Amino acid sequence: MKAMILAAGLGTRMRPLTDRCPKPLLPVADKPLIVHHLERLAEAGIKEVVINVSYRAEQVVAALGEGSDFGLTIAWSHEAAPLETGGGILNALPLLGEAPFLLVNGDIWCDMALSALDGPSGLGDDLAHLVLVDNPPHHPAGDFRLDGEGRVHDSGAPRLTFAGLSVIDPALVANQAPGAFALAPLLRHAMAAGRVAGRHYRGDWVDVGTPERLAALDRHLRG
Repeated sequence: MKAMILAAGLGTRMRPLTDRCPKPLLPVADKPLIVHHLERLAEAGIKEVVINVSYRAEQVVAALGEGSDFGLTIAWSHEAAPLETGGGILNALPLLGEAPFLLVNGDIWCDMALSALDGPSGLGDDLAHLVLVDNPPHHPAGDFRLDGEGRVHDSGAPRLTFAGLSVIDPALVANQAPGAFALAPLLRHAMAAGRVAGRHYRGDWVDVGTPERLAALDRHLRG
């Protein structure tokens, strides 16, 4: 299975830290945030990673190169302007191929063993498998409901928060028109068709969306 890291955002919520440094390269416990993802992907046995870049793309590419320092091969998907989640995936499909792939939001941190998502049986008839976590204080309403059969729904309670970790079938976005668009509406459409599964992860997870949460994660990882 290949993996894709979403890393093309402008990082506006992280300003002023991102005025000169792209968000994927912001340091956490003495290494760039995106390196934590690359190391976990390598530990999971992933060999090929696609990373989309836009804002200060040259800095990210220069820092990570072709991936050999992490035991990986990195392919770069360049965006002249950020294409959002769905548009970024669609733009990267020529690099990802036709098989389901592991999708990682670049602005989260999670201690989940990603090998748990790298199964040989794929998704079956599903278009996505989502990792859900307990709702953090800054997002108390959550995103989706996970039922007792492991199916994910847009409505109902109790609700959990999407962790930014998932396995995606390229067919979820393949028929969309090129350009900027979000992934969430496509996921909700697939949920309505009964084609999204999920799991509840109860370990450590952080949405590294603000300088304050970045600093808190740094303190946590330093012990």
